[in-house]
Amino acid sequence: MARRKKRTTKVVITGISGRLGQLLARRLHRLPDHEIIGIDRRLFPRCPKDVEHLRIDIRRKACEDLFRRKQIDVIYHLGLMHDPRRSSQEHHTWNILGTQRVFDYASRHGVPKVVVLSSTDVYGPQDDNPAFISEDAPLLGAQRFSQIRDLISVDMMAQSYFWKAPEIETVVLRPVHILGGVNNAMSNYLRMTRPPVIFGFDPMMQVIHEEDLISAIVAASTPGLRGIYNITGPDALPLRRLVELAGRTPLEVPHFVAPVIARQAWTMHLLNAPAAELAYLRFAVTVDGTRATKLLRLAPQYSAAQSAQAARRLGVYDAEADAARSVALTAPTR
Repeated sequence: MARRKKRTTKVVITGISGRLGQLLARRLHRLPDHEIIGIDRRLFPRCPKDVEHLRIDIRRKACEDLFRRKQIDVIYHLGLMHDPRRSSQEHHTWNILGTQRVFDYASRHGVPKVVVLSSTDVYGPQDDNPAFISEDAPLLGAQRFSQIRDLISVDMMAQSYFWKAPEIETVVLRPVHILGGVNNAMSNYLRMTRPPVIFGFDPMMQVIHEEDLISAIVAASTPGLRGIYNITGPDALPLRRLVELAGRTPLEVPHFVAPVIARQAWTMHLLNAPAAELAYLRFAVTVDGTRATKLLRLAPQYSAAQSAQAARRLGVYDAEADAARSVALTAPTR
């Protein structure tokens, strides 16, 4: 009797041209019986030949043709804008409306699984944060940093589909600080010659290597899983120790001077992080990752030292690569 051929799993990755999108695509394309389709207006250099890259806008009607043509099994929604220099209106239209389109497509075309990448930044750095924040804690990130407001909106929108569309297995991942070749605040911070620390403050930090995060994203697509998961890496450690692990010497700055310097550096484009992010150098945001460890069966493969060193080692290369392809939001759309 002839063996029935296993059906190909069709996945869509929004934001495939970003660092995490590329890593996820390369991880998935090595799996058997997987068809990967990426949606991103940016170029994807060295895109694997068996990955289909569509340079279209997720918000445009042309994108829905993909979901009409193919029976998609999983959407990995990584295509969120995090550039703090973009206006709040740009963030809103891209992040909120883009996420709304993703769930509209999933609902109308029977996509059974949507994985949304959020962040533990949604909890916010507070001086009265509990030692380990659980997934049901309030999202207070916008109190100090207004740019987080749209990320909180995306997170809450995804949660609303738990009851609006129970047929969709919606998963929201909230990772701690991601380190590696990613172009984010913490990785860029560890690439500085003298990362500043606030005199009198040494908050506990949680980090995760980008490859460990990719493992979590892949695990989240397991049939039957849904809900919110804090994604943690190795044990938390003090900020100054993290800086030392990256091979840097911290620069002590008085807390009353730091905001003034940060605002000037931001205005002069010497720093790509607004002064509000200094709160992360003063107050801890440590989360409880027990649920992900148990249900996603996660265990970090990279230590804090390896993660910190990866941010330095991969940073120069990736900055050049990003600059070479940075046609991001100016690329033609259809």
